[in-house]
Amino acid sequence: MGTTNNTIDGSDQVEQLARSLAAVGELIKKIRPDQWSATTPCPDWTVRRLVEHLIGMNRVFTALLADEPPPRRNADHTDDDPVGAYRDSAATLQAAFERPGVLERTYRGPLGAATGAERLQIRLYDLLAHGWDLALATGQPVELPDDVAERSLEFVRRQLTEDARPGRFGPARLVADDAPAIERLVAFLGRPVDW
Repeated sequence: MGTTNNTIDGSDQVEQLARSLAAVGELIKKIRPDQWSATTPCPDWTVRRLVEHLIGMNRVFTALLADEPPPRRNADHTDDDPVGAYRDSAATLQAAFERPGVLERTYRGPLGAATGAERLQIRLYDLLAHGWDLALATGQPVELPDDVAERSLEFVRRQLTEDARPGRFGPARLVADDAPAIERLVAFLGRPVDW
């Protein structure tokens, strides 16, 4: 991993995470019962599978920051209450990133070593991109923090090499330079913004 942008301090980064988790939580709360099996911009993922991924990744990052083994892959993380499961996983993740020293420490994971601050940025771009997926799949307005999407785009442009794309991201898509930051972010990650 590279270095993070030092123009933003740790408390601001953690606050950005809180706002982003809350914005995605609002999208999840508004999913209608008939939308859980709807398709999303993520190939082969339904709305339910996408929410399971969001919950699962919150739990994976929480475990990583606590030096614990990650939760079992492909587990159904929605339980019987996907809204509550997301809320709980978001609160636990937020608390993990708020612990003193977490952002400065280096953590080893499947994709290499990264500081807590870098891990937070990785979680943010995944969270925002899937929030966009969820909004489109459920016909909701895309109300995600624009400033956080802009910072996430700056981060991912520095971090994501062409070698890292296969199997994780599609080729970057073209989008207008003046498009909202979230659209520029998802286009860079390979999403078709006209989905």
